[in-house]
Amino acid sequence: MVQRITETFVKSAPRPETGSRIVYDADLKGFGLRLTAGGARAFILNYRSAGRERRLTIGSYPEWSATAARKEAEALKRKIDMGHDPMTARDEERASPNIAELCDLYILRHLPKKRPASQRDDLSAIEKIIKPKLGTTKVALLRHSDVETLHRDISKRAPFRANRVVALLSKMFSLAVKWGYRTDNPVKGIDRNPENSRSRYLSRIELGRLADALDGYANQNVASAIRLLLFTGARRMEVLSAQWAHFDLEAGAWTKPKTNTKQKREHRVP
Repeated sequence: MVQRITETFVKSAPRPETGSRIVYDADLKGFGLRLTAGGARAFILNYRSAGRERRLTIGSYPEWSATAARKEAEALKRKIDMGHDPMTARDEERASPNIAELCDLYILRHLPKKRPASQRDDLSAIEKIIKPKLGTTKVALLRHSDVETLHRDISKRAPFRANRVVALLSKMFSLAVKWGYRTDNPVKGIDRNPENSRSRYLSRIELGRLADALDGYANQNVASAIRLLLFTGARRMEVLSAQWAHFDLEAGAWTKPKTNTKQKREHRVP
């Protein structure tokens, strides 16, 4: 059956007694309305790709109007004429992981390569921000504007944190490109918040007060760790990861193994 598919026709078209039937449009080849005995109505498009006949469901009525479905069918036919197969694209999109699953792959494949402190920061951002905000979004469907919106929202309360989240997302989507889940990185080009470095040193009076406080502190192991930070300028995790075997007390030297340093190089502190 051939009929001009209009809003009026879609509303009034009789449904079959059993099964389903398709009414094709008189003007737009392949565009049709599928009617079922149960009363469901949906717009479809028949087309050929690579020698095969395909049938794509555009959407159900009344969620899709006849006018909107016709416009979508016209747009799809233009893509088909250019060699695209919309059903294959839709299947690939549905098969692609969502961002929560990408996070899990990142944790499994990439996170173990990072330092313990960086691992903790990444896991915190993933569990507290990325999964709750973007987790259900398909990797293939994330837009640049989605990342801009997330960065802007986080920036209202924590501008530096917003930059770190964007940097983490950018790495994840670089890996997504490498793993074949999409062809581009939608996080690239996000404007970051300015970060101006600051230098702040304790005065002699402040150092004296801190020394007195450390002397009177109940846990002298903690106090000694803070003293080592003061005397050497080492990073916190370098001090907390230090072992007695790293110290030569006679020579007055501390050799930090490359596994404990940010530069991944052995460092000797005289």
